[in-house]
Amino acid sequence: MIRDLYNVRLRPVEDTSTPLTGEEEQRYRAVLFSELGNKIADQGWVRYPAYTPEDRRRLVDVAHRLTTYWGQQVLVEAEDQCRVRLCLAGHEASPRTLPARS
Repeated sequence: MIRDLYNVRLRPVEDTSTPLTGEEEQRYRAVLFSELGNKIADQGWVRYPAYTPEDRRRLVDVAHRLTTYWGQQVLVEAEDQCRVRLCLAGHEASPRTLPARS
């Protein structure tokens, strides 16, 4: 049996994110600068999620701003597809060594 559907509307997709306005972007970067900067100052490094290319660009920008502000280089490295690590020079993650070939 076929049923007719009346008053059915498509719902907007909830997984898409709307871009931030200029003011929201500026405030978000200021919060990242403050919060991540405090964490880096305390322990020398911090991990932060970065799910989109825009998230990664924000974190790179924050690292450049922190480098300028402190006069000490803040490095950025992707740990995996969803996480970025910011650290002061000298607090880099130890390089992963491959087992020796026999």
